[in-house]
Parts: sequence; C-alpha cells; structure tokens
Amino acid sequence: MNETNKRILFALVGALLVTFLCGKGFLHSTDLWMQDKFFQTPEAVSGDILVIGITKEDIDRFGPYSTWDRSIMASALEALGKDPDNKPAVVAIDVQYLGTTNEASDKRLADAAAKLGNVVTATTANLGTKRTFGTQAVTIDDYAILGYEEPYDELKAVTTQGHINAMPDKDGVLRHAVLYVEPDGQRVYSMAYQAAKIYADQNGIMISEPPVNARRYFYVPFSAKPDGYYDGISLSQVIDGKIDTTYFAGKVVFIGLYTTGIQDAYITAIDKSVPMYGVEYQANVVQCFLDGNYKQEVPDYLQLIVLGLVCFAFLVFCYNRRILITAPLLVLFLLLGIGGSMLLYSSGYITHILWIPMGILVLFIVTGTSNYFRAAMARQQVTKTFERYVAPSIVNEILKEGTDSLKLGGKLCDIAVLFVDIRGFTTMSERLSPEEVVNILNQYLSMTSACIEKNKGTLDKFVGDATMAFWGAPLPEEDPVMLAAQTALDIIDGARELSKKLKEEINEELNVGVGVHFGPAVVGNMGSEKRMDYTAIGDTVNTAARLEANAPGGTVYISRSVAEKLGNRMKYESLGDTIKLKGKAEGFEVLKLIGPED
Repeated sequence: MNETNKRILFALVGALLVTFLCGKGFLHSTDLWMQDKFFQTPEAVSGDILVIGITKEDIDRFGPYSTWDRSIMASALEALGKDPDNKPAVVAIDVQYLGTTNEASDKRLADAAAKLGNVVTATTANLGTKRTFGTQAVTIDDYAILGYEEPYDELKAVTTQGHINAMPDKDGVLRHAVLYVEPDGQRVYSMAYQAAKIYADQNGIMISEPPVNARRYFYVPFSAKPDGYYDGISLSQVIDGKIDTTYFAGKVVFIGLYTTGIQDAYITAIDKSVPMYGVEYQANVVQCFLDGNYKQEVPDYLQLIVLGLVCFAFLVFCYNRRILITAPLLVLFLLLGIGGSMLLYSSGYITHILWIPMGILVLFIVTGTSNYFRAAMARQQVTKTFERYVAPSIVNEILKEGTDSLKLGGKLCDIAVLFVDIRGFTTMSERLSPEEVVNILNQYLSMTSACIEKNKGTLDKFVGDATMAFWGAPLPEEDPVMLAAQTALDIIDGARELSKKLKEEINEELNVGVGVHFGPAVVGNMGSEKRMDYTAIGDTVNTAARLEANAPGGTVYISRSVAEKLGNRMKYESLGDTIKLKGKAEGFEVLKLIGPED
C-alpha cells in the first residue's frame, strides 16, 4: 500500500471512529455542560415581567402552604385589581387549585379572578409509560398522559388554563419547555405561552409558536439567572397594599412559591449552582415567547456528517506531519469549532459545541502518537541502515540529520579511504570446498568490520574478499587519517592471528594487502530510490584501491598525503615512484606503513 492510500485509510478510520463515538453519546454530558456554558448568558430582563413570591414570611404569617384557605389568594387578586386603571395585563398563578374545599373561599377566589380578568391558572399532565397491546405488536409510549389535573369548575370557568409541566433533561438540568399537552385530544398550551399571548394581544404584538420536537419540547434560552425577575415582592406585601398598584400596571405578573422546603425549584442551564424557582422559570419562558428568541436544534445526523468530513480533512493534513505544523491547525480548529457553534446559536441553531473541538483534539493526540511511533520506526530503520556502515558510537550523531539522510545525493568532503583484500584468494578458493571458502571469508570480513568499527570508520561495502571503508563522513572526524592508519595496522594484526588459526585448522594461510589514501571525494547515497548505497566516489577512492592492489601480503601502502597527515606519529618507508599505479602519472609517491612510533 502506497503512502497516499495509507493516509486516506488512516484518516477514514479515525474520522469514522470519532463520528461513531459522538453518535453514541460518548461526549453527551460534557457537551451539554459546554453548551450551557457558552450559550446560556443572562441579558437585561424586561421590566414588564414581575414575580410575586410566596415567601417564608408569608408561610410564617398564614401557616404551612398546604393549609392555606383560598381566600388568601383571593385577597391578593383583589388587591391587584382594586384600581381598574392600573391592573396587570395578565396574572399567572403558578400553583394549583384542585377540587372544592370551602364553598365561600372557592367562590371568593373565582369571583376575584373573574373581576381582575386575564388570570391564567395552572393545570398538570401526569406523564408516564403507556403500553397498548395490539393484535400483532405492543406499542409503548414513554410520554403518554396518564392523568390530567385542572382547577375546580368555578375557577376554570373564569380563567385561562395553562399547564405547568417542567421536564428536565436526563442529567437533571432544565433546558427545555413543553409547549403544549393534549389530554383527551384537547391541546392545552403552557402557562408561559398563555400569559405571553394575552400580554401580546393587549399590546398589539404578534407571537409565533417555537419549533418543537416529537415530544413538543423546545429549547429555552434563559434571559436571567435565579432572582433575575424577582424584586423581593411577597404575597403579604401585595395583600397589605404596601406595593402601589401602578407598579403592576400593564405587566405580566406571576404568583408562585418562592421559598425553600417546597419542591418547586430546578437546576437550570443558566446557573447550576443555584436552583431556580418554578415561577421564575415561567418568567424566563415568557420572555422567550415575547422576544421570539427561538432556537432550533440541528439534527444529529447532519452534525455527524459535518463532523466526519472535518475529522477526515484534519487527519489527511496531519498524517505524518510535524507537531509544529499540526499544533497551530489544532488551535484553529478548536476556535472555529466553538466559534462556529456560537455563531450558529446566534442565528437560531443549536449544535453540539464540543463534537468538532473534542473530536479534533482526540485525533490530534492520535496523530501525534502515530507520528511519534512512525518517526521511531523510521529512526529504527535509519539506525539499522547506518549500523551496517558506521560504528554504533556515531549512529546517534548521524540520526540527528533525520530521515533526509537516506535520500539520494552526496556532498564533497575530504576523507581517508581504506581498501583491504586477501592475497591469493582465488587460488585458495580452488583448493577448498565452498563451505570452507565461505567460512574463511566470513571470519575475515568479520575481523575487518570489527577493526573498522573499533576505529569509528564507515564501512562502505564488501566486494568479494575486498572491504572498503572511509573516515570523515557522514560526520567529520578530527583525525580521520590516523584512524584509517590504525585500522590498517589492526587489520594486518587481525589477519595474522586469523592465519595462525586457519593454519592449525585446515593448513591454510591468510595474507592481506591494505591501501590508504586521503583526499576529496563525493560521499552520499548513490543509486535509485528503490535501491541505493551509501558510498564514496572519486579519484581518492580509486587511488586507495590502486594502493591496495599493489600492496603485498601483510603490507599497508599509503600515499604522501596520508604520510603528511600522520606526521611523526607513525613510521613509514618511502618506496618513491617504484610502484606504478594505474591511472597515476609518473612521480606518484607510494609509502609503506610500518607502525606507530615507539
């Protein structure tokens, strides 16, 4: 599989995996938290929506709420309507009055509501699971209406009803409102919608219904945190006439429980640290209706398609690229993912704000890890490659150049070149069996390789029984000529020891000739992209080969350039121009290397 196909396959698998995990709700809880954090922001609330709270002071005064006579609420409605010129536009009572209690109190509350006019009272639909058994299958409805509670008949007849069902999400956070319920096929809108519609009709405002899902839910962009619509007005203050009626004139007024200990508070998307009382939740929903600030949740399948395409593109680009390139792209995608979701939200569309940023972040980590291991494998490849040529002590230095060092090309540098060959190897091969020849050759080549490696040389190649090595590349050496000369002497000593061993084993002797020259040469990878050799070429290499070819067994021939570099550190004997090297002009001096100075 070529590199392009690998890149595409890697990107496809990664994109599909992230898309699958997001589609299965892997980031659901965190994503909802991020949506709440970025989408739900408090705004300047309308002064036309007020909350009258049934507070602790009211309960201390009138007793536990469950024991209240209905005349208490009647007194509040009477106080709100005592000035016909300053009546509220609508009064929504966020508590239920089921069945009859005291005839006089029931009649007084109904009369007060009728006189005030535009009063919305609460109903509740009891939702649950309903199974319908058919002839072939069982139908299950998890949001069926199992019961419906509404005000007693007298109060119902003079008020508008609106349901007060509040349905938190699975994590217990209230983000949505139920637009309507349909008990017995009759549509009953929410209290907030009914209050908003009455207010809008009085003020010549047109309001529309928000887009809802199959459960009749719609998303609520909260405009205020807890206490945002509450000015500290209690029911007792209204009853006692302590609040001027002009304060409520023409406004939406909610009356509801505003004290702890009564189960009418919710954790909302705008503030998870402080519960919001149900009556304030209703006020937020009314504001949503009046503003027409409706948000439509983009279908998951469309978001998953976009997520898959974005992740695929990101992986295709990041495959096998350095982190210095991919990291800025990661930051860009994170900003675009979050910024894009917020821009869509301001345009009325709700998206999973975390899907793209978190998906890209996970894939960035995956690609970074993958690229790391790929680089490690490439490094291992380079290591194995250069260990065939170079002493392990300098392999790490070579690797600093990276995998680019494996590309075709060369550079001109001064190197010391060594050639060594067995004298009389062809004749020896004719006398021995192939197995014996291979055994001798392997021992000999192992010995020369060890000598080269010990002296930090680069093993170029084996050609039959010849070995070529050089010093000064791929990394420069401080004293390449000295290292080459010492290697030549070590090889002569090594060949002598090996010859003694072979003499004892198979009655054969081993003699080698060595040639060393120093000068400029082109060093690098030569060949084709599919097959290359790290080698040196040039006249310096040819001269070293000529010196070796003329060196008798047990002898090292060097050039004058080598001798000059060695100085007085080695003993050598000049042979003048008595040795004629092929391709060299008359007067080329050849010297015999004897050994180090004592």
